[in-house]
Amino acid sequence: MSQYALPLIYTLFVWWFSTGVILFLNGMPRRTFKWTMLGTTLVLLGALIGLGMTRDDTSVSGAYLAFTCGLLVWAWQEVAFLLGYVTGPRRTPCPTASSGWNRAGHALMAVLHHELALVVLGGLVLAVTWSGDNPTGLWTFMILWVMRQSAKLNVFLGVRNLNEGFLPAHLKYLQTYFTKRAMNWLFPISVIASTVGSVLIWQAAGAVDGSAFNTTALTFAATLLTLAVLEHWFLVLPLPFEALWNWGLKSREMAAADGVAIPAE
Repeated sequence: MSQYALPLIYTLFVWWFSTGVILFLNGMPRRTFKWTMLGTTLVLLGALIGLGMTRDDTSVSGAYLAFTCGLLVWAWQEVAFLLGYVTGPRRTPCPTASSGWNRAGHALMAVLHHELALVVLGGLVLAVTWSGDNPTGLWTFMILWVMRQSAKLNVFLGVRNLNEGFLPAHLKYLQTYFTKRAMNWLFPISVIASTVGSVLIWQAAGAVDGSAFNTTALTFAATLLTLAVLEHWFLVLPLPFEALWNWGLKSREMAAADGVAIPAE
């Protein structure tokens, strides 16, 4: 039973803790941003090296290391985006009169560099794990990438909870590209498809003839995808889920108390 419980608990903890840490870092005074970005970039390099070193490691520890490295690669783009270093060429609010494809074009320009960074990072992860026997890190990055794209599209098309409170002051203009409504046509498609995918992966993880490595790696993937489905539900259900990461937002209060709150652009 531990071969399922331990990776599940590990994934839950890392998902919760890493989100809080990232929120804490991007809420710090702006003078800390360059050091945060430097440290995160060094971590990124280490994670890519780690993915290369574990590409053929089919032990349980190899699955844990590859999963962790995949998450750390993902963390780099989260930090780079929220700090404002990798966003897009458009850094102004969406024109109030824009709609349809015109509005979609403005939204794309607001996050274009971020999207290109994801392509580059995905290519790097694929390159260092190519033809390896341990795809755990690649699965991790791809699940996060696909589900984040789905979440972005749903927020653009319209959901109840826009999570504006998670945006630092210098990115508040991005909320003008969001749409607030109870539901949109893409949401049920996103949830149904990802739920079916998670069930299939859970079934594969539970195969009686699976090796310890396969069970661990698939449990990581299934848990991560299940959490992504849960995050989608967070977008539409009237629940105070932000409270899970209130501790990560404390840095904004600290910065304000220090008299150096991050200014809006």
